[in-house]
This record gives sequence, C-alpha cells and structure tokens, in this order.
Amino acid sequence: MQDVESVHEASSEARKPTIPDLADPSLLVNREISQLRFFARVLEEAEDDSVPLLERIKFLSILGSIMSEFFMVRVAGLKQQMSAGIAERSSDGLTPAEQLAAIRPMVAKLMEGSRACFRRVLSGLDDAGMHIADYDTLSADQKASARSYFENIVFPVLTPLAYDPSRPFPFISNMSLNLAVTVRDEDGAERFARVKVPSMLPRLIPVVSGLKSAASESSAPAPGSAQGGACGSSTDGVCLVWLEQVVAAYLVDLFPGLEIVDAHLFRVTRDAEIAIQELEAEDLLETVERFVRRRRFGSVVRLVIDRHMPDYIQSILTKNLQIGPEDVYKVDLPLAMSNLGCLYNYDRPDLKDPSFVPLDPVGLEQAEGTDIFAAIRRQDILLHHPYESFEPVVEFLETAARDPNVLAIKQTLYRVGRNSPVVAALLEAARNGKEVAVLVELKARFDEESNIEWARALEREGVHVIYGLLGLKTHSKVALVVRREGSGIRRYVHLSTGNYNAVTALQYTDLGFFTINEEFGEDASDLFNYLTGYSKLKEYRKLIVAPMNLRERLEALIRREMEIAKRGEEAQLIFKINSLVDKRMIQLLYEASQAGVKAELLVRGICCLRPGIPGVSDNIKVTSIVGRFLEHSRIYYFLNGGAEECYLSSADLMPRNLDRRVELLFPIDDPALVQRLRTEILGTYMRDNIKARVMLPDGQYERAHPSEGEPHYNSQEWFLVNRTQKG
Repeated sequence: MQDVESVHEASSEARKPTIPDLADPSLLVNREISQLRFFARVLEEAEDDSVPLLERIKFLSILGSIMSEFFMVRVAGLKQQMSAGIAERSSDGLTPAEQLAAIRPMVAKLMEGSRACFRRVLSGLDDAGMHIADYDTLSADQKASARSYFENIVFPVLTPLAYDPSRPFPFISNMSLNLAVTVRDEDGAERFARVKVPSMLPRLIPVVSGLKSAASESSAPAPGSAQGGACGSSTDGVCLVWLEQVVAAYLVDLFPGLEIVDAHLFRVTRDAEIAIQELEAEDLLETVERFVRRRRFGSVVRLVIDRHMPDYIQSILTKNLQIGPEDVYKVDLPLAMSNLGCLYNYDRPDLKDPSFVPLDPVGLEQAEGTDIFAAIRRQDILLHHPYESFEPVVEFLETAARDPNVLAIKQTLYRVGRNSPVVAALLEAARNGKEVAVLVELKARFDEESNIEWARALEREGVHVIYGLLGLKTHSKVALVVRREGSGIRRYVHLSTGNYNAVTALQYTDLGFFTINEEFGEDASDLFNYLTGYSKLKEYRKLIVAPMNLRERLEALIRREMEIAKRGEEAQLIFKINSLVDKRMIQLLYEASQAGVKAELLVRGICCLRPGIPGVSDNIKVTSIVGRFLEHSRIYYFLNGGAEECYLSSADLMPRNLDRRVELLFPIDDPALVQRLRTEILGTYMRDNIKARVMLPDGQYERAHPSEGEPHYNSQEWFLVNRTQKG
C-alpha cells in the first residue's frame, strides 16, 4: 500500500506545471542584437514608399549615424573586453566574441539594405528633378563646371599623403572619407597614397545643367559612384555630383607626371568611448576636453571599403590599421551614409513631410496679455512636444532673466545644441544680476564639445557652473526659478522627459511640466543642493531620484500592482520608454505577468524582455513605434485599483539610468492631466496600427496592420491633426 501511495504522489508531482526559472538567460534578448533590430525598423521607414523621398533620405542618414555610433561605443566596448581577456557573459549568456560574431551578419545586412534602398530613392529623386549624377555621365559643360569648382575650391584644400619606405602610413581620422590611391612612376614603380575628401565642403556639388553626354560603359563604377543617373536638360531641376567623384576625376592634378593606377574609397570608424578617471582629474572640464580631442585617435573598429577595391589595397589598409578581415565591410557606394542629410536641406517641400506649427500648450493659449508666471500660477501645465510649442520653456527662462522680482535661476543642461536660446537666457540673467547656477553635463556622449563651449561661456559671465557628481552623469531635466512675490518667495519649476534643446524639441516627442506646487519647489531646491553641495537627503516629497531611490520606488509600484492582481482585481501598467535592458526590472515584470498584471510596454528601441512566453510573459505586450518624430518621452502609468497614478521621467529601464545617473521620476497629481496622459497620449499610441511594430517572443518584430474594416491609425499623425494647426 505504501508503494502505491508513493507512486501516486510521484505521478501528481510530475503533472504539476514547471515553474520557469526567471534567471534563465534564454528569457532575455541580447542587448546588441535588439539595438540592431531597432536600426532595421529605422531602415523600414526609409524603405516605405508612402514616406516622402527626402524624408526617406533623412532616415538613411540617421541610420548611417546611429550605426557609426554603435561601432564607436558598443562594438568598441566588446573589443576592449576581448583585448583585456574578459570572457564575462552578457545577461543572455553570450561571451564578447559570440556577440561580435552575431553582430557582423546583421550589420552587413543593414549596410547592404541601406544602399539598395538608396538606389531606389535615387530613382524617385531623378523623376522629381533632383538628379544625383555619376561624374562619368556629365555633359561636357557640366564637367567644365565641376572642373572649375575643383580648381578653385577643392584643390587648394587637398593634401595627398604618401606611404613609402621613407614616410610612415598616414593617420586616418575617425569617420573621414578617403581615397586609397595607387600611382605608377615612369620607371614602373607603384606607390600608395591617401587623399582625404574634405569634410568641410559639401558632399554633393551642384553643376550647371546641359544636355546629357553619352556615358562610357565600364565593368566597375568609377570611384565614388553610387549608381546615380545622368543629369538632364536645364528644365529638369538641380543636378548634383559627388565630391569624392570630382576629387577622383582630377587626381592627376595632385600627382603630376604619374599614372593613376587605382583609386578606391574607404572609411574607418574608431573607438570613441570616453572613460574618464574622475578621481585623478583635478579639472574635469580640461579632462573631458582632452579626451574629446583623443577620440579621433582611438583604435579602428570598422573599415568600410568600396566593394571593387582590389585585394592588394585592402591588404595595405588592414595591415597598417591593425585590423582583421572580420572588421572589413565591403559595400556598394556611397560609403558615408550619414552625410546624406545635406540632401534634406534642399528647398523641396513637395518631397518632405508637410510642415506644421506647434500650438501653445493647454493652459497657455489664454495667457496672452499676461506673463508666463501668471499662467503657471493658475494651474499645472503639461506640454506635449513637438505638437505643442517648446517656446513657453524659452519664454519662461527669458522672462525670468528680465524680471526684476526673480532672484535666482537654477538649471540642469544635458544636451542643448548650438545657438541655444536657453543658454542665451541664462547668460542674460547673469548679466542682469540674478543668481544663476547651472549643472552642465560634460559627459553627455558626443555632445561634450558643445557643452564645453557653453560651460566656458557661462563661466565668463559669472554663472556658477557645476560639472556633475563623481561617477554619475546628471541626466535629469529640471529648471527652478525663485521669484520674490509679496512678502515672500515663490518657486516655479519646470521638469521634462527631454533636453533643453529648441531644435530637437521639433523632432523628438517629449513631455514637459510647469508647476508652482510648494513640495515640488522645495524638492527642486533640495535636488540642486545635492548637485552643487554635500546634501545627503535620500527621500524627497514629490521627486523620486536615482540613484537614491528610483529603482526601489518603481519596484514598489510594480509590486503594488501585483498585490492588486492577486486579490482578483484588474491590474495594469503601461510604460512608454526608450529602452528596457535592466535584468532585475525584466524579471520583476515577468513576475507581474505571472501574477496577472496586464502590461503594455511601448519601447521604442532596445528591449531585452521577451513578451508572450507561456507561463512567463503571457500578459506582456511590447510595441515599438518608429515614425516621423523620434519617440523620446517616458511615461509610467499604474491602474492602482482605479486610483490611477502617472509618472513622467528622464529615465529608461537600464542599469545606467537606475544606478549610475542622476535621474528624476515625478508624479502628475492633477486628475485631468492623468486622464490626458492615459487616454489621449498613451491610448493613442496603443491604437497605432501603421507605425507600430509588435515584438514577438523570439525578439523579432512584425509590423502592425489594421484588421479588416478597422481604420488606419498613425499615432503621430493623429497628434499632428488633433494637437496642432497645419502650417
């Protein structure tokens, strides 16, 4: 009898469902692979025939830029790990070598796909009267025009650098476009030289129109050829020719008396990651400045070459650049896709998205005749950029700079760009005798040089400039204005999910928030005391601050939703973020799904969580939206048993945001604004069936499509129609 009972118990145990191990690496998508899949979604926008031609060019340019940054930072980091002998596995279980092996075919496919797309777009531009011609197809008068430009503008700038036993291999700067040239002297000896295509000159040169000449056929395209067409007659619009082709056509002028044997384009990408030893840096400003200068000298992580480059030239390059064949990418031309943005500057509105004029944010549209401080005193104000204007933020600072009752302005600056009206307002405030304190984040990657310039300009005007905290980037976006009113003072606060950059505010979707809530004001003062002084404050009244307590508070909010679900009540969270990488957060979201919490995750870029895995993430849906504007806002929504809560943040769910940066998460208390965020903003994104891509359990994405009879719904277009007036 005992044996029968034992067998029955064992059989029951076998029938119990297996509890998944949430620490299993197979439940995570590799970070680098996920990022490359985001790049593929960007390429899809360039391939979309419904997107205007010059907007497709813009997407190709963006893809070229982010791909280069990926190599300069992510690939460089993996190579550094390999060089240091570090075999530590990623969260999904891959070694650095395995990740590099997985990356290569994906990168090659993206590079090939972008060039194939470019050729198709070129055909459309040709039909629209924008001719990007190969030099060999130009007519005689067009070649004369190109020749004149070369002699007067290009030739004086060029510097051929020889490589022979008496002269070392020339240094190849990061991201430069170059011609590898082989010449032969009268004795038959061949020599190698490098000619850099000048980066300060336009990549595409207009040439006078004229009748097309018969182009000579050849088995391989000329150096710099992108399989462009020929320019037509003067009535056909603008005709442009590649700068690198013009340089290649007149190389004989650089090497008189020598025969040009070969000339092929190449481009290198170097390690550009800056690892600043802050403990040893007495002057952080000078240290960052020095590292920025050194960036162009980093080790080579990628060599992109003309597909027709002979093996012997490739061998010269790889040997002297000290790279292996796995670092070489042979592609069709053009090589420097990131430079294609110059085409977008042409005045062809018919080939671009329709222009629009952002409206005044809700709460400010009736503020005419009153200053912005009066508008903020009336109510909390939510700003939805770019559909609503960024101008009130500039006006807020400009008014503060001139208002005699304003005593102080304090602000964080992460990326502000050049010719910044925000910085101009701060400079004016300092000249007007205000107390101005600004935290300039010098370590904002690839914006260090701009931020250094602004820091020096602010210091010259007597602004208190702080460069951040030891070991932490300051990524939070906050501005505090202290104003004398009556017998006391009042603090006006602006918080944001995006940067104080008036240019990108027209290109990125972000959310800003104005308030005079006393608790927010006191928190903002305490935050700046932490950033500029020695405050050890861990808890704030309204603000949730990383690295102190943001991770813990977010985890507590998710666990609260889990407890609600366990009671059998409806539980839901909606997160709109740029990236989801943090392993602990992913495991907690898996636990929430298992508890019955419905999770809608709007993740624009990297997502290492796998949705829809039975027993693990059945209740999680992941959607990525890529469209006209870069989705940049971060929203964290919790149903909370019907007592809805909504938070805005500068932080994504990545270890660096939660543990190694100063970030803010802040609540929206006004129920009307919470409803606007949940219904109008998040609800609109969740209905998107045009620009949305839905993530599958294997980490791949499929494009959303309207069901039969369902209306087409493009979230960004909806916002444009319903939140702005057309310009």
